[in-house]
Amino acid sequence: MANIRKKGKKEIPEISTASLPDIIFMLLFFFMATTTMKEVTYMVDIKVPEATELQKLEKKSLVKYIYVGQPRRDLQRQFGSETRMQLDDSFGDVSQLEEYISQERSSMKESDQGQMTVSIKADQATKMGIITDIKQALRRAYALKISYAASERLKDY
Repeated sequence: MANIRKKGKKEIPEISTASLPDIIFMLLFFFMATTTMKEVTYMVDIKVPEATELQKLEKKSLVKYIYVGQPRRDLQRQFGSETRMQLDDSFGDVSQLEEYISQERSSMKESDQGQMTVSIKADQATKMGIITDIKQALRRAYALKISYAASERLKDY
């Protein structure tokens, strides 16, 4: 039989890198379109309570958050370890809540202002007196749609 193979050294063909910039651009565009940016830097530690009957909020753009808990460990030297209320990226007091709600409401479209929901994300160790004070301030500001953040607890059967 005849030997068909050549005895020479086989070379590997070069890989074309012409489409590489296109692939990188598509990946970059994909991650830019699908990634959400963090809206608020948490200044308080929050471990939300557990619940079994939960509902998801439909329009997250109409939800304004109030965070309640102890300041993070790195902020306790400056702000103490008492329970604090965080409005956006700064600590606030219950007396400032009415002004905060009116500012947030005025920044929304007029058609959405009546649908604004205030979500209270409070640590499970927060005293109910603080939550009651917040609710009273929200009532004075005519923010009557209030929700409480909770994590889902698995049902025991």
